Amino acid sequence: MLYIIPSPIGNLQDITLRALEVLKKADLVLAEDTRTTMKLLNHFGIIKPLSPYHQHNEHKIVRHLADQLLQGKKMALLTDAGTPGISDPAYLLVRECIQLGIGVECLPGATAFVPALINSGLPIHRFAFEGFLPLKKGRQTTLKKLSEEERTLVFYESPLRLVKTLDDLILFFGEARECSVSRELTKIYEETRRGTLKEVADYFREKGVKGEIVIVVKGKG
Repeated sequence: MLYIIPSPIGNLQDITLRALEVLKKADLVLAEDTRTTMKLLNHFGIIKPLSPYHQHNEHKIVRHLADQLLQGKKMALLTDAGTPGISDPAYLLVRECIQLGIGVECLPGATAFVPALINSGLPIHRFAFEGFLPLKKGRQTTLKKLSEEERTLVFYESPLRLVKTLDDLILFFGEARECSVSRELTKIYEETRRGTLKEVADYFREKGVKGEIVIVVKGKG
């Protein structure tokens, strides 16, 4: 059995009791960054063998992991923060397990875009999660297409690129489009800034940016 375990996006107390129980029973814990996952396990007094599983090695080891699962091992997959598979590795191993008839169970838990979306105050009855925008190739084409989207849009972004992305959104969506930017969710310095794209861009241009970012933008119309 492969268990997909959401890990806290900041506050370690956000892990579920069920996730802790599964981690205690797992034969092997797959971790995006073993150092980050080790801190989590140590905090809850869980000692388990760790193996790296990330975007740079997943293609090479996915079959090897599947073979171990076929032999009866129980594996738990965690990424550094949030739910694996949401802008993080998991898809390849899940697909391989399904094709081979290996059980896959995804536990509910922390995902950064959900609290950011609800906190935004923008319409949430219909929304589109876009993850990270393309850095170069296809970026303008994607933004042009999304500028016509009527659903609320959700993006992930790094602090280093936040202001540039907001400026790009202004270029394609217009400076008056409503938005919300959440950073450091569940942490001490959690902040959500709401306003027009121009207002929020100007705010972070002056203040500077730290922490992981979720951008929520109102749809067209």
